[in-house]
Amino acid sequence: MEVNWSLEKNQFILYRGDKGLRIPLKRPAFCPIKHLSVTEASAIPLDVQQRGIDVGVAIILQTANQKVLLTRRAKELRIFPNVWVPPGGHLEPDETLLDAGLRELQEETGLKLEPEEVSPKILGLWESVYPPMLSRGLPQRHHIVIYMLLHSSLSHLQLQAFLSPSPAEVSACLWADSRLVRAIVSAVDGEDAEVRLDDLPSSISVSQVSTGGALSDSTLPLTVFVSRAPVSGPDVERVSTGTKFALELWLKSLETPDPDP
Repeated sequence: MEVNWSLEKNQFILYRGDKGLRIPLKRPAFCPIKHLSVTEASAIPLDVQQRGIDVGVAIILQTANQKVLLTRRAKELRIFPNVWVPPGGHLEPDETLLDAGLRELQEETGLKLEPEEVSPKILGLWESVYPPMLSRGLPQRHHIVIYMLLHSSLSHLQLQAFLSPSPAEVSACLWADSRLVRAIVSAVDGEDAEVRLDDLPSSISVSQVSTGGALSDSTLPLTVFVSRAPVSGPDVERVSTGTKFALELWLKSLETPDPDP
């Protein structure tokens, strides 16, 4: 579906209207909120119910040579540990969406971008629940994630020189080009369709982050990035389902660039 949105008095409001720019809103077919029974819903702890729906901003940072930055969440994090996502986090009181995205980008990666330089565009909204499937337990967190595209005038190599990830939040970084992204989004979670590998190498270059924050060159198997969310059992290192949604929208943005510079 497509929706309109507004941010008023620290509330992110979604509505269906005929005017204004409408944004895609999606959730996975296996979204726990969609499949909760009355009994299961009543079993959700009261503090989780009262917390409601949090709002997060995730940054799709596009370089001058059309690569995007992905980060692997630290394994110690309670929510989606060891999963690949764009930099991002919660919207704080009195922040704009862009302010929140730029702050989280700097906190997690050390990259400081100026608002007037990035040409922000909201790609889409994603309903995110953790755990992502009822087979792994009742919902503990419920988010609407706003995926925002930012453009940098620098190449990924130039930006790499300024990368200084927070090891408490990020354990690895990757600059993904459109070929790798096409493979990632072809591995649709909850489906068995063939993955598009497009003659990609069997290993992908990444930057590992040490516990002290130092970066080191490394590689990971391509299979990590085209892994699907397992239906049951422990999660695996993979690209998150919401990230795949956002990356697919990013690919479409490359095909139909905005007319304005």
